[in-house]
Amino acid sequence: MTVKRRLGSTDLQIAPLVLGGNVFGWTADRDASFAVLDAFVAGGGTMIDTADVYSAWVPGHKGGESETMIGEWLKASGKRDAVLIATKVGMLPGEGGEKLAPARIIAAAEASLTRLGTDRIDLYYAHQDDDSVAQDAVLAAFGKLVDAGKVRVIGASNFHAARLKSAVDGAKAAELPRYHVLQPEYNLVSRHKFEGELQDYCTTENIGVLPYYGLASGFLTGKYRSEADLGKSVRGGRMTELLSGKGKAVLDAMDAVAAETGASLAQIALAWLIAQPGVSAPIASATKVEQIDELLGAMTLDLSKEQLDRLTNAGA
Repeated sequence: MTVKRRLGSTDLQIAPLVLGGNVFGWTADRDASFAVLDAFVAGGGTMIDTADVYSAWVPGHKGGESETMIGEWLKASGKRDAVLIATKVGMLPGEGGEKLAPARIIAAAEASLTRLGTDRIDLYYAHQDDDSVAQDAVLAAFGKLVDAGKVRVIGASNFHAARLKSAVDGAKAAELPRYHVLQPEYNLVSRHKFEGELQDYCTTENIGVLPYYGLASGFLTGKYRSEADLGKSVRGGRMTELLSGKGKAVLDAMDAVAAETGASLAQIALAWLIAQPGVSAPIASATKVEQIDELLGAMTLDLSKEQLDRLTNAGA
């Protein structure tokens, strides 16, 4: 039985693993997407993470493909009230301008709601910071959506500590909705973007943290262990840097923990994240049901303090 966690200081309760939706309508077609979503919810998963820009980087796509696929699944499955939907604004230009222009936030939210086929977004992120717009203007736009019942909670993705703090301080001063969630890049081999000032601030302010790239684009599954493995996927080029850095030491420590626990490397990488201060749940995506079954195992994998310390020290 998965124990749910309160997301920061919000009233949202989530399982300690979030399903990443970047693959839906891209590397996962309709049948694969529906099967993965069904398996995630059947296994105790509660939150699905997407963005309006998924998957605009694919030739012939314009963004919104993932939201559309999730919307079709919500309609077909009747599971809207069984899941929480998180999506984002700020990387896909369109009606109302670009980035976090207030008119863009409002228009993008309406477009996301339409694609998702729902009347509310449970968690709506600023996908990236935008210093060309006053933070109180950004928060006021989010506030209109919250007041209208179209958004429940707002969050920030890819924000630095100083900007997150100024946004939260500004929200308090102007009595506007504040960011209750942060989505940073964070995993066993990429820790500098979150650990330190940002992690300390989130812990102090009770901001729920939902990290992305929890498996470091597949590196932490153990798929890439030598130069010969780099051709295994389009992401292979990114792995050279990890292998030449602390990646091998981290994989060695993970192999030892795997031998002790019988868990897979992916489960260990996610369980390490679940145990970190401030982290509510890591985000991971899958294109096959077997991958979901494996990932869900991280939610109940209990690593000892000594095992967690060994993993932490290997990637320090």
